[in-house]
Amino acid sequence: MIARIVCLLLFSTFLAQAEIATRATTVHTRPDSGSAVIVLVKAGERLPEPAPIRGVPAGWSAVSVPGPHEVFVNNKYITKDLDVKPGSPLHTEANADSPVLTNAAVDDKYEITGLRGRWTQLSLDQPVTGYIFGAPAAASGTTAPLVTSTPVQDVSTTTTPALPPSPTAGEPVDRTAEERESLADLPRLFEGVLSSTRVPLRPRRPYDFALETADGTRFAYLNLSRILLRTPVENYLNRDVVVYGVARPIPDTKDIVITVESLQLR
Repeated sequence: MIARIVCLLLFSTFLAQAEIATRATTVHTRPDSGSAVIVLVKAGERLPEPAPIRGVPAGWSAVSVPGPHEVFVNNKYITKDLDVKPGSPLHTEANADSPVLTNAAVDDKYEITGLRGRWTQLSLDQPVTGYIFGAPAAASGTTAPLVTSTPVQDVSTTTTPALPPSPTAGEPVDRTAEERESLADLPRLFEGVLSSTRVPLRPRRPYDFALETADGTRFAYLNLSRILLRTPVENYLNRDVVVYGVARPIPDTKDIVITVESLQLR
């Protein structure tokens, strides 16, 4: 019986390795030829592994496309701890009309790689579901045969780890203080319009400069105390700039401040 099991496993492994694209194959975000393309698999390359998705239209196959993936999330879905709220749509581009690649989940692995006005750029390091037309179905070829007999385990010494509670849509990810500090210490590139926050006869803002979107919406303050500019910072006002630095939330507020390490015109 053990020999039979080993043979079946080796045979299934061989079949899985044989799933090679015989032609250029596009992987779509939805089972629709007009939907956005996640990746193009060239002839001779290995097709993504099948995904256990039910209700896929005839002629289409669901597959799991490994990461990382560049995605964008609207800043309204970012918490003050720089976490993405579970259930938030993750777009392929920094605009609301772009396709949604997937929705954020509580156990997502990602890192913030930049800001694009009202959007935050992420590197999502995990698989997403895609769809291939005319490819073998998930149940053919790459799925291991059903094994009716398996080695018996001693249940008295085997324990099942407790599963984490299911996430609630709209709630922030519960990260430890060490995890938040580790994420916050990573410098990023940010783009926007440099503006002054100083207005006559009005209370002074916590920082004198900020990054804004093209329509004048502030999305982050700038802390310029760590850099020495050869050109007065006023020469950059109301111009598109690229800054490199560390973004952190301002305590007891919903604002973000970027400690700038370099600043240049875009």
